[in-house]
Amino acid sequence: MSSILLRSRLVSRLLKRNRRLFSSDVASTPPKEPLIGAQALVSDLSPPPPPPPPPPSTEASNASSGKAWNFLKYSLIGAITGATATVGYASYAYSVDEIEEKTKALRAAPSNIKVADDAPALEKFKNRVYSSAITVPAKAAEVYIDARRTIEEQIRGYTEPYAEKLLPDLHPMERHVFTLVLDLQETLLYSYWTREKGWQTIKRPGVDAFLEHLAQFYEIIVYSDYSNMYVDPVMERLDTKHCVRYRLGKAATKYQNGKHYRDLSKLNRDPNKIIYLSAHARENSLQPENGAIIKPYKYEMDDTALVDFIPFLEFVARNPPADIRQVLASYEGHDIPAEFIRRSKEHQRRMQEQKQQGRLWRR
Repeated sequence: MSSILLRSRLVSRLLKRNRRLFSSDVASTPPKEPLIGAQALVSDLSPPPPPPPPPPSTEASNASSGKAWNFLKYSLIGAITGATATVGYASYAYSVDEIEEKTKALRAAPSNIKVADDAPALEKFKNRVYSSAITVPAKAAEVYIDARRTIEEQIRGYTEPYAEKLLPDLHPMERHVFTLVLDLQETLLYSYWTREKGWQTIKRPGVDAFLEHLAQFYEIIVYSDYSNMYVDPVMERLDTKHCVRYRLGKAATKYQNGKHYRDLSKLNRDPNKIIYLSAHARENSLQPENGAIIKPYKYEMDDTALVDFIPFLEFVARNPPADIRQVLASYEGHDIPAEFIRRSKEHQRRMQEQKQQGRLWRR
């Protein structure tokens, strides 16, 4: 018994001593190292985190965006090319009135689309889609027609004579009078340029006598392709007796194929009674059948072409034909003054022969 008791006391003392040791250790030293070791142990035992997702491929995105941009670009180029070709062909092949007539139904289509109020929703949706699709080409046609009319009016101001009637109406007492249209350059005068004196204008020999004599029989008009800023001061010095009634300049010509043409149909005169006297009557007139060609003046001091034309023109005025164009056509390929003198002499010879034959019959 005593041994048992001794053992129990000894064990109790050892337990008390161990409790004191454990309590003093815990209180004096904080458990930092064991905690760090536990965290390291947990981190070693836990599975590794998944890798971050790879960044998106820039090459693939650039390629897809480049394809979309190329498709849009080439589609736009194709649409513009097709529209330009269509407009160019229409402008070349058809007049604006023909295009207006051909697109009349297209331009009226949007206003003809009507939907009943009680129509089903699907039908209304279809009509709206159709109206939107047809409105774009209809408006484009209207814009094209308006733009083309505006452009043609602007061009016509530079290419067409400034008026449909370039001259006022003739007085009723002068309806029988012929109209003599004269060119200026190389017909009534000659202009040239030198380095020493600049531009020089030389009056053709016989101009004064020509204008003064024929003003008794003709309505005389000067029709030039020079500007009136040049024509008017020149004519003021050339025609001091005011034998020329009207002066027409470049604004009264028709510009065609890079050249200015005299349009005698705009003179408001009977074409059967118009004579156009010019050194280039066949080249610069839209009515060459009314042209009488004169030798071009190149500053020859012994030139007599104007004076030589007086007998022919006076004869026409005194014996007016029904259509002067037929008379001028009979002189085609001939020098008119010389041929007129030849025909006059031939006519006088025939008349003389007829008189002689009449005298013989009377005997």
